[in-house]
Amino acid sequence: MTASMNRRALLSLAGVAGIGLAVAACSSGGGKDGGGKSSSGKNGNAEDGNGSTSTSTPKPVAKSLTPAQVPLVGGVTVTVAGTGLAAVKGVTVGGVAARDVTATATKVTFTAPHQAMYTPGDAAVALFTESIEPSPSANQSSDGNGSAANDGQTGVTQDSATATPTPTAAPVPDASTAVATSSMAYAALTDVDRQLQYAMAHWKDYNLSEYGTMNPIGGDCANYVSQTLIARGWEQRSDWYNRAAGAEHSATWTYCPTMDPWLETNAAEFGLTRRSSDERDEVKVGDIVFYDWNANGSPDHTTIVSEVFTEPDGTIRIKSASHNQDGPYRDLDEMITVQHPGGTAWFHTFDA
Repeated sequence: MTASMNRRALLSLAGVAGIGLAVAACSSGGGKDGGGKSSSGKNGNAEDGNGSTSTSTPKPVAKSLTPAQVPLVGGVTVTVAGTGLAAVKGVTVGGVAARDVTATATKVTFTAPHQAMYTPGDAAVALFTESIEPSPSANQSSDGNGSAANDGQTGVTQDSATATPTPTAAPVPDASTAVATSSMAYAALTDVDRQLQYAMAHWKDYNLSEYGTMNPIGGDCANYVSQTLIARGWEQRSDWYNRAAGAEHSATWTYCPTMDPWLETNAAEFGLTRRSSDERDEVKVGDIVFYDWNANGSPDHTTIVSEVFTEPDGTIRIKSASHNQDGPYRDLDEMITVQHPGGTAWFHTFDA
């Protein structure tokens, strides 16, 4: 009997000790024993109540970005390398949504959008787990330096013509809510970059000291477009000039009905092609737009293309910067349907 009692006592003690060892193992190192294994005996996995295992998702980390510098007009492919990036679905650059976002565990690629106002400088790159739909740039308006803002048509002013203002851009998530961030720099690397940089710097702050204003003699739109072409790399010549802050100027520089045929006559020299409004798929940022408000075959207004935006349904929207009205992102369709019903538009596009 004594031996039997001893065996029962030993078994009882062993059971208590076993329970104690089991509790100690579950409490050590967040579910891992000294060898780095979970209590299930499987490396890096945790066992749920049904006996199945799950693997934790690594936190997204952005380690590098290439290229570190992109043109103001965007359009280049950017790659963010890192870890845990497979869940990324949306990207913003400087608060502007990027297109063509793709992601794997180790990299995210996207097409850089143009810089919001074509201004050089650093831009935050933010990665999100939700998709972000790009939206067209929002227009602003200003009377600039005393602009009559009549778009070249007597009696129609900026206030009365704009029955339906251009919609504002859709909001994007704040960069502080991103799952990972990086940065890149925008720079004026091309002729078109420099053209649009100038256009955005002077759409409301007229460069009066160098080119003056033509508003007192009918409108400054052609004067402004000509200035952007100088910024693009063109040079003044005997048949196209503005001197002494506008005191001396050619009609080809300042007057739409003269400028339009002059561009067409010299198209081969300038590398231009005249295109109809049906050829929007050929239009690029930096191209020139002319408008006829009253169907008389003579242009009343000219602008410089500042954005070409393709809607999800394939519709191509053209936005442009101009004087009279003064604005950085005026919508072409709004101009020829709402502001000037029945108006028409055509383009002079650069071949390269």
